[in-house]
Amino acid sequence: MNEIFATDYETILQKIDLVDPVKYGKSRNYIDGAVTYLSPYISRGVISTKQVLNIILEKGYKIQQIESFVKELCWRDYFQRVGQFKDLNKEIRQRQELVSNYEIPVHILNATTGIHGIDNAIKQLYRTGYMHNHCRMYTASLVCNIAKSHWQHPSQWMYYHLLDGDWASNTCSWQWVAGANSNKKYYANQENINKFTFTNQTNTYLDKSYEEMETMETPAPLLLTQKFVPEIYLPAASTIEIDAALPTFIYNYYNLDPLWHKDEPGNRILLIEPEFFSQYPVSKMCVDFMLALCKNISGMQVFAGSFQSFTDTYVGDNVYYKEHPLNMGYKGTEEPRDWITNNVAEYYSSFFGYWKRVEKQLYKLS
Repeated sequence: MNEIFATDYETILQKIDLVDPVKYGKSRNYIDGAVTYLSPYISRGVISTKQVLNIILEKGYKIQQIESFVKELCWRDYFQRVGQFKDLNKEIRQRQELVSNYEIPVHILNATTGIHGIDNAIKQLYRTGYMHNHCRMYTASLVCNIAKSHWQHPSQWMYYHLLDGDWASNTCSWQWVAGANSNKKYYANQENINKFTFTNQTNTYLDKSYEEMETMETPAPLLLTQKFVPEIYLPAASTIEIDAALPTFIYNYYNLDPLWHKDEPGNRILLIEPEFFSQYPVSKMCVDFMLALCKNISGMQVFAGSFQSFTDTYVGDNVYYKEHPLNMGYKGTEEPRDWITNNVAEYYSSFFGYWKRVEKQLYKLS
């Protein structure tokens, strides 16, 4: 489909098998590091964090050897847990300070900020639907803490383009950078960006100490802002056939698991809800990626409409779906997602608190 992300299930499993968790831990902060490129498949529910971890541990690794890798998987689970307890459209811990606008800098949208490491990352995002995690932090820092834009609107822009767009991970991360979900704001200066993106810029508006950045005025290239207006592409509605004698399994943007009830006869429906995609819009590239991943699920049919309209028209009973906070009005049998551990399900205000609980479970597993 694109230069990085295949969509057939066998290739996805091969990607897991190729992961080197030790190299990942040593190099993941660099844009050429041993990153896994698994996040789009995890976000779309094709594979799970638990599945990935189990495959890695079966190779004989111990948790101590690959703690950095394991923590990144747990960060994803942690954000999902936060999303179960908090309205992520609002500040999680406190209000973002020093906000001057509720838009996004025009030069961010155009990838013309003048900071090469960031501009290159935005161009890659537009081309492939992927941005390295460090570059996401750099971009959010530039937008929220230097341009002083409120986190919410720019986070929607990034989510729109990301193939691994996950509302919880994306929103919590933007709030963390902006100081709305952390004790302090995150800043990245030119030296830091140069180091991890292999650029060699000097005398830019980010070529400052961190102490200077905390009090600097917004530089001229970031003053002009505008609203990001997403274009929404959804597949056309089509006629589907339902066998009322069989169970109905509902798939959506966050659940495309080809192993879910795989050997059980049933109606398999990809639910495309216009209201959902209106509230959480994604690009055509993301929609096409979702549809391509659906080909891993035999017998999948696409329904365009709300959950209520589907059940009113076709079937009202014997419906199954996976839990997700963004499910709109789902009714039937709710099944849990596949967590690294089911025993740590409460809300933690910090990842450290969550990790200390999960760590105990993992060492037993290892």
